[in-house]
Amino acid sequence: MMTATQVRHLGRGGLAVSALGLGCMGMSWAYGPAGDRSEMIALIREAVARGVTLFDTAEVYGPKINEELVGEALAPLRDEVVIATKFGFKLDPAGGPWPIGIDSRPAHIKEVADASLKRLRTDRIDLFYQHRVDPAVPIEDVAGAVADLVQAGKVKHFGLSEASAATIRRAHAVLPVAALQSEYSLWSREPEQEVLPLLEELGIGFVAYSPLGRGFLAGTFDGGAAFAADDFRGSLPRFQAQALQTNQSALDQLKAIAVEHDATPAQLALAWLLAKKPWIVPIPGTRRRTRLIENLGTLALALTPQTLAAIEAAVTPEGIEGQRYGERELSLVNL
Repeated sequence: MMTATQVRHLGRGGLAVSALGLGCMGMSWAYGPAGDRSEMIALIREAVARGVTLFDTAEVYGPKINEELVGEALAPLRDEVVIATKFGFKLDPAGGPWPIGIDSRPAHIKEVADASLKRLRTDRIDLFYQHRVDPAVPIEDVAGAVADLVQAGKVKHFGLSEASAATIRRAHAVLPVAALQSEYSLWSREPEQEVLPLLEELGIGFVAYSPLGRGFLAGTFDGGAAFAADDFRGSLPRFQAQALQTNQSALDQLKAIAVEHDATPAQLALAWLLAKKPWIVPIPGTRRRTRLIENLGTLALALTPQTLAAIEAAVTPEGIEGQRYGERELSLVNL
């Protein structure tokens, strides 16, 4: 169970969340067949019972069905939690599972907000992220549209995802940004270069998605891993068979450190992130109760600076084979 000392603040607008959130995407989408709905609802509610208050979803996850799942699970607990969702993708009108483009036109943002509110069974979105920057729409117009939603009481806080430092600064000048959500983990450290220093300067929080390297840092895969047709990791460069075999040596080093500290590799990876800044909140996802409990066990770890340095040295981006996304996905980040 989390304690008051394990609450973190995103931005300067009073948004307080648990030190670890729960990423809900994989319950419905992207990582193979969706989980059993009743089991996923029970898992989300158990997370609340164990002190988790930040739950992350998006319109595009499913599409739409993940918001419906999160909405049903959290409706009886609405005032105890923070719900984050996202806008900015163009969905396939034919009903396909993957987006066909990006769209952050102000009118579209407002349409997405209203639809998300219905699916989430709520009257407000606590944290509304632009999922990916839209080069066709000035970020000032995006921030202005979200400001209108804040004024209307439909949105509480504004967020960005995978945005560059320059874009964050421009958006923040129009409407305070509470949080940036981007991929950040031992094997994906791009935010350290320009983004984290800017967030510290402006007082913006950071929500780390894929903090366990899409399962790799938890020791889930080996070099012979095979993925379901609807598991998008099968198309990612880092998850090709040769890359997994190469990257295994880094994981083996992390596992050795974990054994020394009576912990798991996942717990060390999360502890490393939590130690980076007091305003960083990882959102590991899972479909399994055992993994939820394991991840929350991170909060009981007390690691020395020497151990944290050893963890950082064990898994370095330079030692990892393969980019985190394919070229198509990389074209939509850090704009």
